[in-house]
Amino acid sequence: MTTAGNIIIIGNGMVGHYCAEQLVMHGLHETHTIHIFGDELYDAYDRVHLTDYMNGQDALALRLHEDDFHTHHGLTLHRGVRVTRIDREAKTVESPEGILPYDTLIFATGSTPFVPPVPGNTGTAGLVYRTLDDLDMIRAAAEGASHGVVIGGGLLGLEAANALAGLGLSTAVVEFAPRLMPVQLDEEGGHALKQRIEALGIKVLTAHATQKIVAGETQRHRLVFADGTFLETDLVVFSAGIRAQDRLARECGLALGPRGGVVIDNACRTADEAIFAIGECACWQGQTFGLVAPGYTMARTVASTLAGEDAAFLGADMSTKLKLLGVDVGSIGDAHGATPGSRSYRFIGEADGSYRRLVLSADGTRVLGAVLVGDNAYYDTILQYVQNGIKPPQDPAVLILPRGEGAELLGADALPDTAMICSCHNVTKGAICSSIDEGCAELGALKQATKASTGCGGCAALLKSVFETELEARGITVDRSLCEHFSYTRQELYSLVRVHGIQTFEELMAQYGNGGLGCDICKPVVGSIMASAWNKPITDPLYIPLQDTNDTFMANMQKNGTYSVVPRIAGGEITPEKLIVLGQVAKKYNLYTKITGGQRIDLFGAQLDHLPDIWNELLDAGFETGHAYGKSTRTVKSCVGSTWCRYGVQDSVGKALDLENRYKGLRAPHKLKFAVSGCTRECAEAQSKDVGVIATEHGWNLYVCGNGGMRPRHAELFATDLDADTLVKYIDRFLMFYIRTADKLQRTSVWRENLEGGLDYLKDVIIKDSLGICEELERQMQLVVDRYQCEWRNALTDREKLKRFRTFVNDSRPDPNIRTVPERDQVRPADNLPETITSGGPSHWASLCKQDDLVEKSGVVAWYEGNQIALFYLPETEGKSSRVYAIDNHDPFSNANVIGRGIMGDLKGHLVVASPLYKQHFCLEDGQCLEDPAVRLRTWDARLEGGKVQIKAKTVEAVSDLVSV
Repeated sequence: MTTAGNIIIIGNGMVGHYCAEQLVMHGLHETHTIHIFGDELYDAYDRVHLTDYMNGQDALALRLHEDDFHTHHGLTLHRGVRVTRIDREAKTVESPEGILPYDTLIFATGSTPFVPPVPGNTGTAGLVYRTLDDLDMIRAAAEGASHGVVIGGGLLGLEAANALAGLGLSTAVVEFAPRLMPVQLDEEGGHALKQRIEALGIKVLTAHATQKIVAGETQRHRLVFADGTFLETDLVVFSAGIRAQDRLARECGLALGPRGGVVIDNACRTADEAIFAIGECACWQGQTFGLVAPGYTMARTVASTLAGEDAAFLGADMSTKLKLLGVDVGSIGDAHGATPGSRSYRFIGEADGSYRRLVLSADGTRVLGAVLVGDNAYYDTILQYVQNGIKPPQDPAVLILPRGEGAELLGADALPDTAMICSCHNVTKGAICSSIDEGCAELGALKQATKASTGCGGCAALLKSVFETELEARGITVDRSLCEHFSYTRQELYSLVRVHGIQTFEELMAQYGNGGLGCDICKPVVGSIMASAWNKPITDPLYIPLQDTNDTFMANMQKNGTYSVVPRIAGGEITPEKLIVLGQVAKKYNLYTKITGGQRIDLFGAQLDHLPDIWNELLDAGFETGHAYGKSTRTVKSCVGSTWCRYGVQDSVGKALDLENRYKGLRAPHKLKFAVSGCTRECAEAQSKDVGVIATEHGWNLYVCGNGGMRPRHAELFATDLDADTLVKYIDRFLMFYIRTADKLQRTSVWRENLEGGLDYLKDVIIKDSLGICEELERQMQLVVDRYQCEWRNALTDREKLKRFRTFVNDSRPDPNIRTVPERDQVRPADNLPETITSGGPSHWASLCKQDDLVEKSGVVAWYEGNQIALFYLPETEGKSSRVYAIDNHDPFSNANVIGRGIMGDLKGHLVVASPLYKQHFCLEDGQCLEDPAVRLRTWDARLEGGKVQIKAKTVEAVSDLVSV
């Protein structure tokens, strides 16, 4: 690469990393050598969600990029290397690694926490909440502590208070100003927020100036206030604002703003032509910006400027929408009504502690700003009025009135093309429209193309609304059908099944379907609905054709076609005798063993025909199925609780056992994970689960709608200090309401985010019975509980069901393609081998197996002279004789022999099978892959003759006809 010079970025925070991404996007990594210096040893991480780290998420989950981002693009990242000096004349930067020249230098050094010079602010009395290392220090200080104080009641201060409360500390917030969040909220808004936070058990002291910190009598420290009062605590976290990290700029002689920050122009260039500054360390027209979105805009400006494009930073909207300690808070535009002559409308909800203020211009023609406390459902609409100068309604007050009293929602069609939809990535409505016009017809594709809603995620609802509105405006119907076979959503199908007592897929298709066999989308969904509604065994012959391979064989298929076995270990509690059995079984069948995050033991590598034998031994030892293969209740994780732990206040293991044994086998739109912690130290990580339970001195706190995984979400506090019966009652109602109303494959977290009215609405339904359905929900859950049976025990007592568990229906040999190699004293799968064609099949009809070996509307596999042949059977129906199809069992995309275990159905007029691994569809008649025209599986002619299945090779003419078609 011929380099046009060195670009050096000092700072590897969110804005510094985003700047690097923008340089790459403009192709500058191909023409320049790019170096990035970061003080911290970590990769760039998401500081906006630091609280997730405090709640048990690891640093890797917060990382902002893929592992190979820098090496892939040829960038050099200097982790943990601090730049110590800049020589502007020589155009070099100096660090412990040496001296490096630059042609362009970009300051992205961010800010540092401001710690007031209060005497005694050292050690555990001088903590800050800014970096991962800071949080580690707070966590360490909390060991053995009972009380924590945060000095500062702004955004970060309240986040820090939430973190301390999450560590089980009695928490207080001390604010010098007369109200919380004084920059964003007016007096009434601050008062409303204080009420809400105090209702959560956090003490709030406003108008309190800390004079000094001395040794405490009952706790480690004592805060002495200016009025002579005091407060004792074990640790003190300062969050009294931030200061631009501008030391290097000051030392090299660059101009700084009156309150700090490197002075920049509209191009984000400093007084030195070769040096730029972006993010919190920059000062533009006397302003510094403490939010990430303005920093991103600056980064885009610099990258565009360096690429020779016209770009300018013209300020930023500092509107903010967030959730603090579970309380919605929003601040838009001129929230304080500082504009001369402005007038305001206010709504005060004393019953629920909500507050809303709408600020209008003197003539009432423009919405200038707003304050929201308690409900951010109004935020997106008001923001668009402010940002786009949209004329307010005739009665502007309707914009903040409760929804039931005539509040107007601003339709997406009313927004101009310049309307900013995603401020994190500078995506306007016009950009979204352009992407749709270029072919983006799916929301996921739109997000990938524009990056909208991939930052903080606050614009997700608005983005979806704009997307669907614009599709409809172009005459494109927004089809919410489940698939081509059902013109209903999952929620609607669930209601039809419940209301009309429908028990089978065929019955549902006949009454409400569009005809056909079904497909790999609708069959598993309907199977899950039937199980959720009636809890009949999934091994019932009527339900077998509906199941994905995991449910069919009650084990998780792995990449080589083997399965994992996960017996239930309720609450993570297991006897030594059972541990020994698991070891003996693993050793006998040469299985790889691993302890899971859900406190169970996973046995990998079981071949299909070994599954019944393995489960016979496990059932004899007292185990039962763990449902790890299903979209169902998986685990209830627990700590040891009060039975062993000195901090435990309730028996968390006993409670976990009760919950797991009650909800085991419950089928849902997505998997369900629970946890029970015996105290607020939260060792079981209950606040990252769909249902989390944490013990208190007075009962149990219930958390709902959390999850880990690809997009982690913190669970929300739903109810406090519940007795055992009420706890179970609320969980029953919550789960059945979720099952009733969620979309297919929708986690509880996503369902909650899309729920109209949010958590308050959910509380109304579950606690206050606002819909009058709670008794019905409880009955439905009890029916599921009463009908529970271990699916493996059910299968092992039925010879017909066991017929499915054969690698080949006509041969006892194992699959020769399944091989293992040793690794770390265990085994792992060897790479799958491409198929070796041994013969084309018989030239005349040859018997392969018995007709009784086939499974209706599903597949089995037979062996013929080295060929693995998947057989799919359609029984006789009115007007059509029975049919059998023969197709290669080898999946060309994974090189695993698994096609015979896929779901049979019809798609776009073709009879197909869906690969159980990666869901490509193959036509049963000619083997053509619908997703990739270049891929075709071998097929054979097949027929039923005298109770036998017969096959023969297709003639050359027949193959040619199929290919031409």
